[in-house]
Amino acid sequence: METKFNQFHSTCINARRYDLDWLRVIAFGILIFFHVGMFFNHWGWHIKNNTVTHAVEWPMRFTSQWRMSLLFMISGAGVYFGLGNRTPGAFLKERFVRIFVPLVFGMFVIVPPQIFLERLTQGQSYDYWDFYKTVFQFMPYPKGSFSWHHLWYLVYILCYSLLGLPLLLFLRRRSGITSGIAAFFANPWALIIVPVLWHVGGSFVLSEHFPTTHNLVTDWNEHFHDFTLFVTGFVICTQSRFWETLQKYRRIMLGIWITLTIALYAFYWTVDQDMNVSQWLVYDLIKTTNAWCILLSIFGYGYTYLQFTNPLLKYANEAVYPFYILHQTVIICLAYPLINEPVHWFVKFIYLCMATFVLCLGLYHFVIRRSNFLRVLFGMKAIKQRKSDTEVAPISSIS
Repeated sequence: METKFNQFHSTCINARRYDLDWLRVIAFGILIFFHVGMFFNHWGWHIKNNTVTHAVEWPMRFTSQWRMSLLFMISGAGVYFGLGNRTPGAFLKERFVRIFVPLVFGMFVIVPPQIFLERLTQGQSYDYWDFYKTVFQFMPYPKGSFSWHHLWYLVYILCYSLLGLPLLLFLRRRSGITSGIAAFFANPWALIIVPVLWHVGGSFVLSEHFPTTHNLVTDWNEHFHDFTLFVTGFVICTQSRFWETLQKYRRIMLGIWITLTIALYAFYWTVDQDMNVSQWLVYDLIKTTNAWCILLSIFGYGYTYLQFTNPLLKYANEAVYPFYILHQTVIICLAYPLINEPVHWFVKFIYLCMATFVLCLGLYHFVIRRSNFLRVLFGMKAIKQRKSDTEVAPISSIS
């Protein structure tokens, strides 16, 4: 068993997992559509269109069940590959440069325009520079102007990488433990039931007292789920049997989540209802099972059909991090002038999706990627430090 693990480990650190690259690009691509949709739905967001609609919420409910979970699992896988043959110290240094530096840059340069435009919709009339001074009062948003906003994901991944490193190193070195886990979860029903019960149980205990806030310090329900997914993404890269199981049962998972998604739309997502505790538990059980089977099928189908690269993937895999940092600020800057325009919301939606993509692409292609200074600020490697596609590299720049 040890020999088999060493062979798989050697293969992993010397070959790029293109399926995970593809999934990462796709998951972050969904972010643009999701955050544009936030401008038009009834959910709380920074600015809102003059007309909001439930119609845009229907597809958003589906993707919101698994989109961030997929990213946390990919990030956990990225840490496995990112460790490679590095020492823990070298790994932590790389995390600092690739995550902490872009985070600080984002909090002082990228995020403030979002807060400024939100303040204007609330009746403030100061100019940008008068507003920007309030950022350095370091009073947390929403009372103040200091926030990481959509960059909360970087904060969480950085903390999980640092605080979870001893556990991850332990799991990496104990192949007997991870091989035993892989053997247990080779049963598809164990693969579904145990994680679902774990997450539903955690939500039942934590969600009422610790609702999701993305403020890091008191976000314990969110940490429970996200860190579990992060470690899960790491663990599944330690054994080839995990991937063989996901590939083998991908059709079963697909059938389960399609059935459950229909049920969720029919009985929960398109109707208003007040639920007692037992009804909420049933709903949470269905929703969690649905989301988990979606994730399993995504990884299974990705592992089966996305084990290839091309120029598009090479370009997108590098561009996705700057896109992520820029996209929400670009959306809000483009959406603000449209708030009271007498144009149908769907026309605005299409325009914002297209304009956001084009503007982010232009900033990345013509500005960011051409400057080593900007590359570092946006979490990319300086040109002289870039590795070839065949060398060992983390799956994700923000893993």
